Amino acid sequence: MPIFESNAIEQVALHRVGNQATAEGYILSGETLPLTEALQDLFVRYFLSPFKGEEYYRLYDEESLEMNNVYKLCCNIFEDRKHFVEDSRELARCLYEASAHPNIKGGDFFVVYFDNCQFEGQTTDAIGLFKAEHKEQFLKVVHDHEKWSTAEGDPNADADFAVEIDKGININKLDKGALIFNIEQDKGFVVSVVDNTNRSLDAAYWKDTFLRLVQREDDYYNTHSELAAYKQFVTKELPQQFETSKADQADLLNRSVNYFKQNESFDVQQFAEEVIAQPDVIESFKQYREQYQQENEVQLQDQFEISESAVKKQSRAFKGVIKLDKNFHIYVHGDRDLIEKGEDERGKFYKVYYTEEQ
Repeated sequence: MPIFESNAIEQVALHRVGNQATAEGYILSGETLPLTEALQDLFVRYFLSPFKGEEYYRLYDEESLEMNNVYKLCCNIFEDRKHFVEDSRELARCLYEASAHPNIKGGDFFVVYFDNCQFEGQTTDAIGLFKAEHKEQFLKVVHDHEKWSTAEGDPNADADFAVEIDKGININKLDKGALIFNIEQDKGFVVSVVDNTNRSLDAAYWKDTFLRLVQREDDYYNTHSELAAYKQFVTKELPQQFETSKADQADLLNRSVNYFKQNESFDVQQFAEEVIAQPDVIESFKQYREQYQQENEVQLQDQFEISESAVKKQSRAFKGVIKLDKNFHIYVHGDRDLIEKGEDERGKFYKVYYTEEQ
């Protein structure tokens, strides 16, 4: 996870970018914002606190990286910050061109230069791109300071108060953001992204149209991809080839998560022997991995270091749940041998053994 100093912000340019489809236009600033110590602290909190994950991307273009305008402009800024404002203006124009769907909201667009941050053991700089699309109402209380009571003053002195309604940015709610680290430039840099308003296809413009990102192939990517492929195998492919009960599927999912939690590195042969065990099922799994890579255009590595954060995220979807009509859900967390499936004159049933009721 990146580490930023409290005074990491070197420059901030602010522009207003509207919706191109409705011809809102844009307003471009001609200079950077003056930074006080208090404003720097607020900006650091607003811009950086949402970036908590370890899922990273890189800027991309199918033909050539040079065709990605965000990549070209970031290269310019990293190489020479003398033209930071003009490059930030070009970034705002790129964002406007990407805002072509009528549902996209206009907003305030910040381009920020961060100095001397720590990322994966390296000291590097970063460019931040942030968009605030929502303004919130707040109450501003105004009073007469000259009539403020002191310990020696009259506590009953009359004072004039007023309440004003205003709108502003909630610094605890960043709508969209991207941190572009000056690392692996030839591969499209390393990018961390936040999109808290991406609830529909038209909102995907931030990642897909403006930034144009693909996932970085690192330990997080390898761990996430392997778990995703294995889950598909257990829940979709395995029941088609073998007689596999829901309890057996739940057990295989639980055992896979335990493997990833208990080991620091992944080895596909070790994983197959410890988790799957049965030779014919192991062979089926290996064949499915090859098929999965081709169909999903991902590269599954046979060996890699396990990402703890990826395991934590993926394990939420690895719940061993047996859904029985609309009456019961059985959550299988542990020993598969303590649950049995059967059928009698009343119908199908599961028998569960336990030691203590809680």
